[in-house]
Amino acid sequence: MPTAYDIPEVLDRREGPYGEVVLRRHGDLLQIIANGCFLMDTSDGRSERRLVDAALAALDERPEPRLLIGGLGVGFSLAHAAANARWGRITVVEREPAVIEWHRRGPLSGLSRAALSDARTEIVEADLVAFVNETSATYDALCLDIDNGPGWTVTEDNDGLYEPAGLAGCARLLRPGGVLAVWSAEPSPDFEETLRNAGFQHVRTEEIPVARGVPDVVHLGVRPG
Repeated sequence: MPTAYDIPEVLDRREGPYGEVVLRRHGDLLQIIANGCFLMDTSDGRSERRLVDAALAALDERPEPRLLIGGLGVGFSLAHAAANARWGRITVVEREPAVIEWHRRGPLSGLSRAALSDARTEIVEADLVAFVNETSATYDALCLDIDNGPGWTVTEDNDGLYEPAGLAGCARLLRPGGVLAVWSAEPSPDFEETLRNAGFQHVRTEEIPVARGVPDVVHLGVRPG
């Protein structure tokens, strides 16, 4: 683990379509920084894994459910999903080409190599908001790990995902009985009501303890059907 005296090493710095993205090494950890804001690192991953598990647990026993993951990040959600043979097709939408390349050929490949070589896995380079509005594909589960969650977004355009119109788009992608799971870096009590107002049923929130500070959470809702 890094100490207060460690100086992060910049491994790659790119000017992407949405601004600057940086991959750093800080001690044993890899970190992704976007436009100067810390987004995520490889320190834990328990809440990202729980995001996937909670979505699967909320589904019925349909065979080989199709999973859409919004955001590749450091790859915890994808790797965990691909390790479970019950999932069918696993599609990940990531808008930063640098992040995709860091997984395919760069320092993050050690976390995602097995998942990327899995025949079920598909990586789509696209902005998730645009993808939700434009795709005709449907899924049994949608796991959103975009920005810091509904109550604290770094990128302004991401706000729309968590508003009624964005959630309506997410519901449109889901098959009847499909599950929406939303990761958040902090509890967002109002978001449960937003999910209900968007037509989701069985809305609930799971807390995942973290080493310091408020817990991460996973918000869950089921499309009627």
